[in-house]
Amino acid sequence: MSFLFILFQYIVPQHLLSRIAGKIANSKNIRIKNTLISYFLNNYEINMEEAHNENPYGYNSFNNFFTRKLKTDARPIDKTKNSIISPADGVISQVGLIDNGEVFQAKGRSFNLLDFLGGSQNLYNEFSDGSFSTIYLSPKDYHRVHMPFPGILREMHYIPGDLFSVNPITVKKVNNLFARTERLSCIFETSNGPMAVVLVGAMIVSGICVSWENKRFIKNREIQSFKYPSVGNGAVQLNKGDELGRFMLGSTVVMCFPNKRVSWESNISENSSVRVGESIAIANV
Repeated sequence: MSFLFILFQYIVPQHLLSRIAGKIANSKNIRIKNTLISYFLNNYEINMEEAHNENPYGYNSFNNFFTRKLKTDARPIDKTKNSIISPADGVISQVGLIDNGEVFQAKGRSFNLLDFLGGSQNLYNEFSDGSFSTIYLSPKDYHRVHMPFPGILREMHYIPGDLFSVNPITVKKVNNLFARTERLSCIFETSNGPMAVVLVGAMIVSGICVSWENKRFIKNREIQSFKYPSVGNGAVQLNKGDELGRFMLGSTVVMCFPNKRVSWESNISENSSVRVGESIAIANV
């Protein structure tokens, strides 16, 4: 069955399917959006008690339900000095060291850091011998992404690519998966050096949004790069726990740090469940 699932992803028109899914997910037709919401409530363990609006049918589209805001105390932010928090709810699919520019994906498989960061040699040099963690968000998870450590946005890159599923089956079967999938790379300057937070798209993910940009990215199969000032008009400074972005349907967040700049918490390993605000590492400032 896994072979057929992977084959399906290769032959299906991935971007067309995602555009169709996006239109359906954004539909404000009551019957359509309530049918989708009902399906998710019946098939996934979704805790509406922690949502700012606890009424699942009170959202005007499925996407608004899926990216629902939580109550202010639902995800307390770890206040320990120099702690790095999980940017998302999900499961740590992998965590560890970047080995000569190769990032571990699954047993026998990896993805290339240079390709993953859009071919930028400068970015590659900053992270090529550093540390990383990959967090997979399942459909039941809270789908807003938060700032793991205080920083100032330096640059952002929309990197076009395929739209494979990023669930565990595909991760184990498709080599170089995250470096060939559409993604949005956000590079921050922090007191601990540069930090990359990369939001990875996936099949039927209808969009990735960030808190500082209202526009959607032009999907013209070309890398789009944006530079930001460190001070003044246009500067983007985020504190630990601030909302960074959100996924319109599920996906993955990959964080990268320079060499010897983080120490992972002892309870963080492959398959660890994490939630926004929990400390997953300490910055070696």
